[in-house]
Amino acid sequence: MNKLNRIDLNLLVQLDVLFEELNVTRAAQRLYLSQSAVSKNLAKLREQFDDPLFNRTPQGLSPTPRALKLQPKIRQMVHQLEQITEPEIFLPQTSQHRFQIAAVESVYPLVLPYFMPEVFNHAPNINFSTHTWDRNTFKRILDGELDMGITGKDIDIRDARLTMLAPHGIAEQEIYRDEQMCVVRHDHPVLKQDWNLETYLASRHVQVRCDGNDRWLLDYRLADQGLERDIAITVPDFNSAASLCTYSDLVFTAPAHFTKMVSHQLGLKLLPLPMDFPPMAYTLFWSKERESDPAIHWLKQIIVEKTAHLR
Repeated sequence: MNKLNRIDLNLLVQLDVLFEELNVTRAAQRLYLSQSAVSKNLAKLREQFDDPLFNRTPQGLSPTPRALKLQPKIRQMVHQLEQITEPEIFLPQTSQHRFQIAAVESVYPLVLPYFMPEVFNHAPNINFSTHTWDRNTFKRILDGELDMGITGKDIDIRDARLTMLAPHGIAEQEIYRDEQMCVVRHDHPVLKQDWNLETYLASRHVQVRCDGNDRWLLDYRLADQGLERDIAITVPDFNSAASLCTYSDLVFTAPAHFTKMVSHQLGLKLLPLPMDFPPMAYTLFWSKERESDPAIHWLKQIIVEKTAHLR
């Protein structure tokens, strides 16, 4: 109890904001404090944890190894404090709730436009903090650090075991299914050839690292046949991959909704995936334990309703 009595919860909330901003000035603005006040409080935190917590660099604050271990615990604690102070009824018109959502990059142009306008129309003062989907996302949802996540999922349970299978305690709702297609630059040499699996495998490819993995179901399916794509470069997001195709001979395979969109935007040529391949499903995930949370329930309902026609 003596240790707990010495903990200043306000300081821990400020530490959580510093973790997010990695900049004293921006943290001060979010906390409605002066920069000197945040600096003084950071000095108190350093004394409390007997660690520098952050080192100053030209790019901003860099967390120490001790701080990196503290960060998920502090985030979870602050989130639980937020839950305690949240009203039992969610009132969207007056709420200033901040949702924490993880999403794979293609979700931003392909899924968010269907529900975000409706969300802000009903709740003009809420905020979203978005996070990259990675191999720790399910754990962060279960720990309460994230409210929900949206990413692509293989629809066959046998395939999902190879790529991504939601753990116990995670609920899910399919948003819509999508086929895979390819894009190449408008004067790519393959456009003058027969487009088949042989041509596809003879080409060099750009691959997106999804859910922290460099390989996805297509690669496993090819491996079952003793085949393999020649992946020239792996990039972190879909837009970067599509951009690379505009000035190279790389082939990019991605969900059809995305490839059709970038083919118009970047002048790329669409090609079918020259092999039988099952569709994937953009899927919404959340924690079963938090299903009754009024804010999460409200947002989940809007997402499901506004994307219903896609299914």
